[in-house]
Parts: sequence; C-alpha cells; structure tokens
Amino acid sequence: MSLSIDLEIKHSVLFIRLAGELDHHTAEELRSKVTVSLEKNKINHMVLNLEHLAFMDSSGLGVILGRYKQIKNSGGEMVVCSISPAVKRLFDMSGLFKIIRLVESEQFALETLGVA
Repeated sequence: MSLSIDLEIKHSVLFIRLAGELDHHTAEELRSKVTVSLEKNKINHMVLNLEHLAFMDSSGLGVILGRYKQIKNSGGEMVVCSISPAVKRLFDMSGLFKIIRLVESEQFALETLGVA
C-alpha cells in the first residue's frame, strides 16, 4: 500500500491529509512536499489529518517531528486531528502528544488555532 498526500492551504494553515501507509518508503515524499509548500506559501500553522492513515513506523514519526520543529521555529503550531486508533497508539507511546495537540476535527483545529 502507498501513501496518499493531500495538501491544502486555508487561512495560512497548511492542512496535510494522509491516507495509506507512512513508512520508510514514503516518508521522504511527505517531507519534501511539505517543505516545498512551507517555502512557497505563507504558512502559520499545520493541521495533520490522520483519519485514513492505516500504518506509520518510526520514519513517519521522524517526518512529523521534523515538520513540527519547522513550524514551531517559525512561531506556529501543529495540531493533529481525526487520528486512527493504531496511529494514535503510536503517538501515545512516542510521547508526541506531549508537544502536539490532538483535536477531533479539522474545523475544531481551526478554532483551536484561532483562525476559524
């Protein structure tokens, strides 16, 4: 299974919607697409929608942590929403929820970020 990456910008927020598997085969594609989007657009925050992400390994965690650091260094915030149970368990075990906020939906993420 591959990874589907959907990027959309609303209110200077980059929405990243992932479906499929985020692993060592697909992590570099996500890293480069998000980096290009951050360089070309005025992005203040990121919302990561993982509702349709079936699998993620440590490479995926690394990419997400790297993008978190990128947006944090520019004064922004990353929010995760609509996470699948398997991926949520991985986030819990890795401690990512200590630094990245989890909310129910994209709309709630926008409200949380104060841009809705």
